[in-house]
Amino acid sequence: MPDRLTPPRIRARRVGWLGLAMDAALGALAATGQAPLSLWAATLIALAILLWRFSRAASLRGIFASGLAAGVGWFALSLSWIVEPFLVEPEIYGWMAPFALILMALGGGLFWAMPVACGWRIAAGWRWRIVAIAAALVLSDWLRGWIFTGFPWASIGHVWIGTPIAQAAAWIGAPGLSALSLAAAALPVILWRPSERTVYGFAPGAGLSVLILGAIWAGGLSRLDRPLPPDTGVRLRLVQPNAEQRLKWDPQWAAEFYRRLLDLSSEPGARDLVIWPESAVNFLLDDAGPVLSQMSGAAGAPLILGIQRREEARFFNSLAVLTADGAVGPIYDKFHLVPFGEYIPWGDALARFGIRAFAAQEGFGYSSGPGPMVLDLPGLPPLQPLICYEAIFPQHLRAIETRPGWLLQITNDAWFGQFSGPYQHLAQARLRAVQSGLPLVRVANTGVSAVIDARGNVRATLGLDQQGKIDAVLPAALPATFWMRWGDWPVVGLMALLLAGAGIARSRKRKT
Repeated sequence: MPDRLTPPRIRARRVGWLGLAMDAALGALAATGQAPLSLWAATLIALAILLWRFSRAASLRGIFASGLAAGVGWFALSLSWIVEPFLVEPEIYGWMAPFALILMALGGGLFWAMPVACGWRIAAGWRWRIVAIAAALVLSDWLRGWIFTGFPWASIGHVWIGTPIAQAAAWIGAPGLSALSLAAAALPVILWRPSERTVYGFAPGAGLSVLILGAIWAGGLSRLDRPLPPDTGVRLRLVQPNAEQRLKWDPQWAAEFYRRLLDLSSEPGARDLVIWPESAVNFLLDDAGPVLSQMSGAAGAPLILGIQRREEARFFNSLAVLTADGAVGPIYDKFHLVPFGEYIPWGDALARFGIRAFAAQEGFGYSSGPGPMVLDLPGLPPLQPLICYEAIFPQHLRAIETRPGWLLQITNDAWFGQFSGPYQHLAQARLRAVQSGLPLVRVANTGVSAVIDARGNVRATLGLDQQGKIDAVLPAALPATFWMRWGDWPVVGLMALLLAGAGIARSRKRKT
């Protein structure tokens, strides 16, 4: 029996290889909305076509294959930087690069295939199926940040970072931006007039999408135009040594990079705090000895640096504070480690075969620290440290009871290449500032270092592959945002209600 909600002109689509190739191409086109291309309009157009194609699938098997193909296209382009760590030592690891990209794209593709198939199965009628598929994709985007240690990179909503629409994240977070993207893409299709045989049949929904996006864009501009609180007056110096990853641990080059850190830190200029990037030096904190006073002396102020440390047989990727006289102050150990990069799952067993994590200079991987924390340093607003990868997880900002005055991310993005990885990492840091209402200071080994205010504006920046420093004043914080109080749960609850509504509509249709 034909679906009574389906106009006669709409026929079920059987999936073939050509159709799957088109789905993958549309997924890749949608991914051009991610940094650094930031073509968000292409994302909306591609998502609209994909939702249309998904709604017309003829079978559960076919819709799963279509969702997988589109997801593979999305993640293959978005995460193309994943090959870069394997090319640091290509003679050893280069052969793994294509397999890493293929596996990441396939794994990410499952986070499209499963929600697309779930939404298609729950709902009945092509319009309800579009609603259910869009809601399920939002929930999948959110869930991806939690399960299997989490990996919320390349969420659909990230395409709005750098636009006024990103200001909405202060209320609805990244899942809300994903929901907005899919709603804007879905409306032209849901409100399509089958009686109109031209492209103008999509005009009512497209017009409504434009109105909604325009209203949120205007609201974002209004928020950006409001004055921020006066800056704190704390003078920061961010040091970027531009240590190329393939040379970073070479003894001769390590000495050169250390000299750069000292020289840049000691240049004239007032500063209340000097900050070095993640794993800034090639020696352990435990072995530094008199070098600590040399570092603090060059800084001429308290120094925060990324450094590895040892505790018996365990190694940590840490952030350490040195006082102006060279004493070691508070230490923060990174707790959210990169799987296979900083630790190997089942590492104790695999270590017997010499398998070790890429980024760990010592041992076969790092141990995890105790968790998020706030550091109180004399003369500075309290800060929440984030080491590299930790800044992509918004939930860590809500995991502490004491609200900090600013966020500090130290990172080594030399692993991520020079095209998309570092810029996507920077974009996510900007989104953390918007969500939390806190300024974020980012110090990167090879770039991009930046001072970001509490609305995500980049106040000062030092680009990729540049050696230098940034002298800037720490911006002030805003009051806690709605998102900081409630997190992602309002959006997650709304998407769950939409899925439930689609299921109820299906059951009622069966009874009639």
